[in-house]
Amino acid sequence: MRVVVALGGNALMRRGERPDAVTQRTNVATAVKSLAPLAERHELIITHGNGPQVGVLALESVNDPNLSRPYPLDTIGAETQGMIGYWMLQALQNALPGRQVMAMINQTLVSAVDPAFDEPTKFVGQVYTREEAEKHAQEYGWTVRPDGDHWRRVVPSPAPQRVIETRLIRTLVRNGTVVVCAGGGGIPVVRNDRGQLEGVEAVIDKDLTASMLAETLEADAFLILTDVPRVMRHFGTPQQEEIFHTTPWELRSEDFPAGSMGPKVEAVAGFVERTGDMAAIGRLDQCHRILEGEAGTIVTPNATWPLASTL
Repeated sequence: MRVVVALGGNALMRRGERPDAVTQRTNVATAVKSLAPLAERHELIITHGNGPQVGVLALESVNDPNLSRPYPLDTIGAETQGMIGYWMLQALQNALPGRQVMAMINQTLVSAVDPAFDEPTKFVGQVYTREEAEKHAQEYGWTVRPDGDHWRRVVPSPAPQRVIETRLIRTLVRNGTVVVCAGGGGIPVVRNDRGQLEGVEAVIDKDLTASMLAETLEADAFLILTDVPRVMRHFGTPQQEEIFHTTPWELRSEDFPAGSMGPKVEAVAGFVERTGDMAAIGRLDQCHRILEGEAGTIVTPNATWPLASTL
């Protein structure tokens, strides 16, 4: 099978941990122990988040007195792709001796006229007082909004159209390479009035990019791996209930938080609707059991998995 895996942020940093490099590398090595058996049996493409890492580098950039203005988000996204890609690359090479592994810097095309550019909604970076936020907005051209008791920068979150390097990823996978790519949803780029690519100040939803990439690469399975065993309906209430096997229609009939499970549900439901193949949400350390239909929330057109052809 060809499997696309989207790693949640917990693969690099668990809740409450400091963003030290040694901590993240240890977590990556743990994640790879779960992923290596998949790579031994299937074609494997791995995507990952980068939110906390972008936050760290953006804060350093804002506070660096040697810079006349902070690095733009597309550049910081590229930095985090390289850093996390290196950690993943080395851990996978150590776990899979003799296997070819490639970590790529990827650009993701978005539409220059996406309505998201007119209404930034994605919070990024640290929190400020209102006075500090408005000062940064004036200095750097940021859009800022209240976030609870504080103020933060908001940026557009346009819909992904295509990973620019898709053909190269497909070639590598066909040749037996394990590919780490599209970190953080990919570096957001548009085509300018001359048809050339250029980066933009935006953040793309990583799970939607992974879903789109899985479809384009004709993956047989798309897994979003996080730190929860299954999707829950009525989460946090006395009626809380685990969802085992389900369909896109049934998932869409539920109400999930926009800031957490909502985008993941949209990503898996969309992939299954467009391809008719299998997608799932579940725990990283159960990824092998998820493919066997024994763990996670599994989404298929008719809520049946595994199919006889996959056994």
